[in-house]
Amino acid sequence: MRNTDLLDAVVVGAGPAGLTAAIYLARFRRRFTVLHDGRSRARWIPRSHNHPGFPAGVRGPVLLARMRRQAEGFGATLREARVERVERRRDGTFTVSGDGFALAARTVLLATGVHDNHPPLRGVATAIRRAVVRICPICDAYEASGRRIAVVGEAGLGAREAAFLRRYSETVTLLHVGAPEALTAADRRLVEHCGARLVECALADITLGPAGVTVRLPSGAVGDYDTLYAALGSPPRNELAEAAGVAVNAAGYLVAGQAHQETAVPGLYAAGDVVRGLNQISVAQAEAAIAATAMHNFLRDQGR
Repeated sequence: MRNTDLLDAVVVGAGPAGLTAAIYLARFRRRFTVLHDGRSRARWIPRSHNHPGFPAGVRGPVLLARMRRQAEGFGATLREARVERVERRRDGTFTVSGDGFALAARTVLLATGVHDNHPPLRGVATAIRRAVVRICPICDAYEASGRRIAVVGEAGLGAREAAFLRRYSETVTLLHVGAPEALTAADRRLVEHCGARLVECALADITLGPAGVTVRLPSGAVGDYDTLYAALGSPPRNELAEAAGVAVNAAGYLVAGQAHQETAVPGLYAAGDVVRGLNQISVAQAEAAIAATAMHNFLRDQGR
């Protein structure tokens, strides 16, 4: 590659974090490209009511489309492509490559997000879009206030989410579909103490309907619920980062300095859900703004 082909930055991911970075980098008049695979988890959001500035709520696809238009309006280039490798070269620059392409850049931002483990139930995609199945209690438990809530889990995460949701409803049931020993004595005490109900069942006992959830209980009775929260985990999409030498913590999230979102690999930054487990749009956007500004200043300090 010729030096004239060297970009200031490549952003990997076009969710709220990647698109925020694109807006900032474009306004910093930087030469960069956003590469993404079209799999931002924000596209699943039926309507977010906790995003500041949208009192009536905003649908995930609408928010992504608005942010993309804003970034492209400032001159950002977005390209749908699967990134397979990020490699730091001897001269300190990076090669970002995939099937049929390779880009060279002075800096890279990883905004690859997480992967939601949706329950493997018939009609789950439609149920998520109808808010019958929900993924993020921090995001939308308020909207489930007073409703009959079920939580499907296979380990301690289910117990913790059931306890969190008890603040919003007196009718919370943990549907434990994992091995009995996967729910520790402490987890079981937590469920009992918070006032939630514990039901040991199988995924095959759960049926999604157009307006609710039906569960065949061990007693033979049928339980009806208004909404089902999936507490099956959201592992970070960290493969690119680990291969590039970025450190991850015990949960698999990327280690990035809070002051500038830079990893231990100079010139390689990270922002959004792949960095921490809070999984909030506003947090991802803030981290991306910090990262993009730090990248701009890093390049400026190099005389670029």
